[in-house]
Amino acid sequence: MVSKSYTNLLDMSGEDVFDFQQPFRSLPRFVTSPSITSNPDWDTSNADDSVGPASCCVRKIIVSNFLPLNCTKDEATGQWSFSMDDNQLLVQLKDGFPMESEVVYVGSLNAEVDPGEQDQLSHKLFREYKCIPTFLPADLQQQFYHGFCKQQLWPLFHYMLPICLDKGELFDRSLFQAYVRANKIFGDKVMEAINSDDDCVWVHDYHLMLLPTFLRKKLHRIKIGFFLHSPFPSSEIYRTLPVRDEILKSLLNADLIGFQTFDYARHFLSCCSRLLGLNYESKRGHIGIEYFGRTVSLKILAVGVHVGRLESVLRLPATISKVQEIEQRYKGKMVMLGVDDMDIFKGISLKLLGLEFLLERTPKLRGKVVLVQIINPARSTGKDVEEAINEAISVAERINIKYGSAEYKPVILIDYPIPSYEKIAYYAASDCCIVNAVRDGMNLIPYEYTVCRQGNEEIDKLRGVDKSSHHTSTLIVSEFVGCSPSLSGAFRVNPWSIEDVADALYKAMDLTQSERKLRHDKHYRYVKTHDVAYWARSFSQDLDRACKDHYSRRCWTTGFGLNFRVIALSPGFRRLSLEHFASSYKKTNRRLIFMDYDGTLVPQSSVNKVPSAEVNSILTSLCNDPKNCVFIVSGRDRTTLSEWFASCDKLGIAAEHGYFIRWNKEGEWETSSSAQDCEWKNIAEPIMEVYKETTDGSSIETKESGLVWHYQDADHDFGSCQAKELVSHLERVLANEPVVVKRGHQIVEVKPQGVSKGIVVDTVIRTLINNENAPDFLMCIDVFACSVGQKASKAKYYVDACSEVIRLLKGVTAITPRREVISQSQVTFRDILEVVS
Repeated sequence: MVSKSYTNLLDMSGEDVFDFQQPFRSLPRFVTSPSITSNPDWDTSNADDSVGPASCCVRKIIVSNFLPLNCTKDEATGQWSFSMDDNQLLVQLKDGFPMESEVVYVGSLNAEVDPGEQDQLSHKLFREYKCIPTFLPADLQQQFYHGFCKQQLWPLFHYMLPICLDKGELFDRSLFQAYVRANKIFGDKVMEAINSDDDCVWVHDYHLMLLPTFLRKKLHRIKIGFFLHSPFPSSEIYRTLPVRDEILKSLLNADLIGFQTFDYARHFLSCCSRLLGLNYESKRGHIGIEYFGRTVSLKILAVGVHVGRLESVLRLPATISKVQEIEQRYKGKMVMLGVDDMDIFKGISLKLLGLEFLLERTPKLRGKVVLVQIINPARSTGKDVEEAINEAISVAERINIKYGSAEYKPVILIDYPIPSYEKIAYYAASDCCIVNAVRDGMNLIPYEYTVCRQGNEEIDKLRGVDKSSHHTSTLIVSEFVGCSPSLSGAFRVNPWSIEDVADALYKAMDLTQSERKLRHDKHYRYVKTHDVAYWARSFSQDLDRACKDHYSRRCWTTGFGLNFRVIALSPGFRRLSLEHFASSYKKTNRRLIFMDYDGTLVPQSSVNKVPSAEVNSILTSLCNDPKNCVFIVSGRDRTTLSEWFASCDKLGIAAEHGYFIRWNKEGEWETSSSAQDCEWKNIAEPIMEVYKETTDGSSIETKESGLVWHYQDADHDFGSCQAKELVSHLERVLANEPVVVKRGHQIVEVKPQGVSKGIVVDTVIRTLINNENAPDFLMCIDVFACSVGQKASKAKYYVDACSEVIRLLKGVTAITPRREVISQSQVTFRDILEVVS
């Protein structure tokens, strides 16, 4: 709204708005006792003009389902002992942070702790390890982790849909409620760790996808990063999840969302687009999703390994001795290595079947190749896991019976826990490593294998080779593993094709030494430079970049429960309230009001587009005020608009974006000066017909001034693709015609040049000025000054929805009679207020 009396009405707003430009005192560091949270001191006084980050040490708060701790309890003494698990990624990623950073971990202990011991252990863990435990009740832990996470999310994210209804695979609302409760508990614990809103919170994996919402509710500008270590399924799979919207909206409350591969990010973007109607774009190499004024950034980078950690284990005497033992045991044989967790997606049986097929069709390899399969303990339980274990053992026994002998076994199954140094020794001693998962997110086995194959001087000396000799390695990697795109020198296989796996095994054995070296060198360079520190540092830097506008935005919160979201607005873009609209309205005498129709007076989603009796009544009341000049400016045709607003005699109508203008019901329709011969329709319409026929759900709207191709009922992605192509096609063939081709919200429109809603506003204002009736109050809804919905706009103000527009207009229609009374009785508005009160 623009008024001569009030140019910035919302400076007087009493709305509950949180202003990012307001000075904000950092929360005190109060986590000396993780179990006790003191009240934060929110100071909004203007004590300090600075708005930069707080000067205290910035914390990096790492949140995951389990803390990176080893814990044991002495049953005899009842004493707990803890140690950091240096093999865990969460510990290793600290190397990517600045030395002065303080890293705090939040997560559960992988052990059940008696409630009476929890406070004492909390103090101990924070004091000694900077860890804050989330003690979930046993029943909640069961429902949250083994229930919703492992029975619902984990299979779905690995492309497994519930098919057998008797297996308990269908969605269980009670398990999701446990997931919500657990995430809220994690959120409360994270709040204990936060010193200020400048701290960074990095949430890991699918167990905690609701956590960004619980954190954002409490601190609107806290820096939140989320990294998904598992795959993210395609939209066709993900949309089967009954709580799909709640999870997507919660993830979008983060500032940065990380994925292992572009495929996973692409699937996430497709879900946001198809399910939530959100748009995304790439700017300077960074992908961002526009979400209520915020830009949620996406990060695509595979996790790395800690090269130094692997090299240090490789130098241990026990490791070197084990390498020598393995090489001696399998001397003269090609050693293939598989290292996998025991679950249904790792493709262990498919890998064994590939080896079986290779030995069957290539008899000369019998006795010359050995597959050592290390099986890590299963992380979940269930009938499917038991079946996978039994199947792998059965196939391995069959191969050994069929192609083995007393001295030779083609398959060596190591299905018991082994120390880490022994696993490293197998990496170093194996000629080839195969990862055959049918679907996997983070799989660092190929990276670890590559580093270990680089060896060291001691191992080279024991092998009797010069330290400058060429190191080699060969990788066979499933196409469906997250690390596959980064390993361009690996043999990529379709794990479902036994022949494909067998062919890759044969090719791996048939490589020359120089080819093995070239592939190894290429992989080693990548793994060495893209280690876990690089991954953590890159993610942290992108999180800072994604949050750089936090201090320059106003913040508005809306939505209940998991629909909560933060609306980030520029300082000059504010909500228009009835009080301030009415205040300016009452003080002016020549008002000019423009309103769009679709999406302004009637919701875009409404099936029935005919204006309600309430809308017509409000418009009639506005038009009957002699101080008002009211116009509907719409893209619809003049016949339809005339019929819909036949009861509003004094309403002005600009139809087809201003191609036709009528000042009131009795007036004649004026045609735009840009009106031209419409011969161009004979060119454009046949082209649109082709796209209508080839795009199911699309349609063509024929207007007097133009043509519109609608695709709101077509497939979202295909419709967008066709629209882009149609615009390009029409622009080429109509290049010499006096028309413009414009792509709007799910439409492609061709209309004459010089016709737009903005020109309508300009024309009406100039006409009024020429008639010496210049307006002193101008409001344009969804044209210039006031926008419906919190969206990118040149408007200074916004209202939430069409219902809010109706409420505003209805509110000011009651003003007219009262102002007339004031005029007749010659009393002031102040007097009337005093009498009324």
